[in-house]
Amino acid sequence: MKIVILRNNLKNALDAVSHTLGDASNLPILKNILIKAVGGKIQICSTDLETAVVRGVAGKIIDEGSVTVPFSVFNSVIGNIQNERIDLDSKKMGVLIKTDNYEAVIQGMNPEDFPIIPKVDKKDEFFEINGEILRESLNQVVGAAQISELRPEISGILFDVEPGMIKFAATDSFRLAEKTVYETEFKNNFERGMKFIVPLKPIQEFLRIMDGKTPVRIYAVNGQLMIENGDLELISRLIEGQFPDYNPIIPKNLTTEISLDKNELIGALKLASAFTSKNNEVRLKITKDSKVVEVYSSDSLLGENKYLIPAKISGEPVEVVFNWRFLLDGLRNLESDSANIGLQGDIRPSVIKTTADASFFYIIMPIKS
Repeated sequence: MKIVILRNNLKNALDAVSHTLGDASNLPILKNILIKAVGGKIQICSTDLETAVVRGVAGKIIDEGSVTVPFSVFNSVIGNIQNERIDLDSKKMGVLIKTDNYEAVIQGMNPEDFPIIPKVDKKDEFFEINGEILRESLNQVVGAAQISELRPEISGILFDVEPGMIKFAATDSFRLAEKTVYETEFKNNFERGMKFIVPLKPIQEFLRIMDGKTPVRIYAVNGQLMIENGDLELISRLIEGQFPDYNPIIPKNLTTEISLDKNELIGALKLASAFTSKNNEVRLKITKDSKVVEVYSSDSLLGENKYLIPAKISGEPVEVVFNWRFLLDGLRNLESDSANIGLQGDIRPSVIKTTADASFFYIIMPIKS
């Protein structure tokens, strides 16, 4: 392999693949990246055997081929080179890095030993969505997911794809977030629906490296996911199992409804957090005929805190305890300055949403006092 590449292009590619290196204790080559120049394309690849990232790079191919090099050393050298033009030339099990005034040889490993990057063979079923819409949608739900060894089916994001809409959902069993994207905002080439669960880590990684200005095309075939975003490919296994049916817990018979300023409640929660115990408990108090919500927290060693927020309130008086961090996460994901909180007493699920955006809701379980 012999190629000529610009330093900034190579640095951007290295950043894209930097978080999907594997554990070298059992397979040392996982700490390496694969650089290949095949079929007129230059690609940088990394994998941890669960997720793989392939990033295309613009450059000139003199001789096709491939090479693997340790990421840490290669990245350090490229990051400190001052010249813009870099020549890379494979030498036995390594690579020669050359500029006008610099030369280095980095020892690598046999590229044939690099793990095979899975390919999604069947490309006739996909959906395509604007990158920025996908980024915003995933960011609204990803915080509600949590990796669970006991319940792997909730360790990722549910993609519930229908011809007319896509629902993204995530839960850690204490809260749940759902975002809906409607048919005017994406396109697909299939008539039937499909559901699949994408592990949390590849979603987080994709959000880190994606190009929001470029359309995203997503395939899910035979237990594998492939996301195409310009010159970037992310490949991951899908989570086996069935995502919990959360429709029965969506609040339908609200006993108390509150409408207030989202940012004022966020500020109240931040103040309350200084007086909470390790359980992060904060109380919302609504008294009969009240026009304010009292946000209260206390700790026997620290003291107590009370904040009154003007609100439109209908329904029964109630005092309910929440984890303030979970409540804050739901509020931050509302794309509006107002928040509607629907309660079903002090022990049943509550819902957070806004009239300005019917496509998103957030369900949170109260803490039993």
